[in-house]
Amino acid sequence: MMCLVYVTVFIAIGSATPRFHHKGWLRLLKEGEGCGRCNRDFCRKLTHCPAGVVLDECNCCPECGNVEGQICDLDNSTYFYGRCGKNLVCRLDTEGVGSRQVPEPQCACRFPNSVCGSDGKTYDNICRFMELQARSKRKAAVKHKGPCASAPIISLAPRDVQNFTGNDIIFGCEVFAYPIPNLDWKKEGRKAYLPGDDAHISVQTRGGPHKYGLTGWLQIQSVKETDEGTYTCYTKNKFGTVFASAKLTVIKQDSKSAKAVITNQIGSFITDNEDYDDDTEDGDDEYEDEEYASSD
Repeated sequence: MMCLVYVTVFIAIGSATPRFHHKGWLRLLKEGEGCGRCNRDFCRKLTHCPAGVVLDECNCCPECGNVEGQICDLDNSTYFYGRCGKNLVCRLDTEGVGSRQVPEPQCACRFPNSVCGSDGKTYDNICRFMELQARSKRKAAVKHKGPCASAPIISLAPRDVQNFTGNDIIFGCEVFAYPIPNLDWKKEGRKAYLPGDDAHISVQTRGGPHKYGLTGWLQIQSVKETDEGTYTCYTKNKFGTVFASAKLTVIKQDSKSAKAVITNQIGSFITDNEDYDDDTEDGDDEYEDEEYASSD
């Protein structure tokens, strides 16, 4: 009978509150049992804790601390989601929360500054560094505070574009480096950087979307046949220069060419969906993250 009550409580709470991080539901079922006398012989062994080890609600047995961004208990009066790990503190996250949403307490790093690892990679903060090192087989140490100085890396290269005359097109390029690099555009066959004296071509650059990142756009309004060609995103700082190119194909606006392009696009869409169906039937559910690499 007691087991039935526990199961009913778990189902009722699970349907109302979908987020149960860090075995919060297990703590809820244990309410009323009390801590009792601490006997560390009954504590379970921990093998993998990305955010380090903390003590449980009875301050007796060690357990894995919550990682950065994970929901936590804001005060000491309750103990449901668990405690934040090393160098982390539980804070109320109000950024990006709408008027109809309730902000949730999350683990945040006490030291928000970036660090440079001995592997040459820049980490957002020491908490993120420790978490990734705990998950990785290759161990690294903190080389120094602040980002690693390096040549630029193109994290998102411009893609080939095909469009009709009279339409607008946009090339995008995202780069990462410290010191922050410059970002320029060139068209194949021209020595000067764009936009030059072309009134229908504009270039825009802003920081982000990530820290020490830069995003640039090249927009061509009312493309002409003479705009066809290869466009290159150049980025450089004192440690090096890298680039990535994309091709613009301009199609003359007439009924025959438009019909041919639409037919090709429909055929490509059908082929892509057939390939997707085949993959689904094979039961292949594994996806690999894309890595972007660039060279000097």
